[in-house]
Amino acid sequence: MLQPDLLGGWTLLRETGQIGGRSTVRREQFMDHDSALAALEQARDQQLKRGFQLMFSQGAEAPR
Repeated sequence: MLQPDLLGGWTLLRETGQIGGRSTVRREQFMDHDSALAALEQARDQQLKRGFQLMFSQGAEAPR
């Protein structure tokens, strides 16, 4: 998930773990939206290569 921060940057939040079990949250800071979006897409692509399926729930446009 991408979230804007109070200083004009962006935070990429990544949560991993099993449903109902322990989870881990990682936060990465980025100076601009474009670099944060590129990191989000790269993380998504890595998951797709591992066999995960893309689930689209909400947003402005359909996934690529």
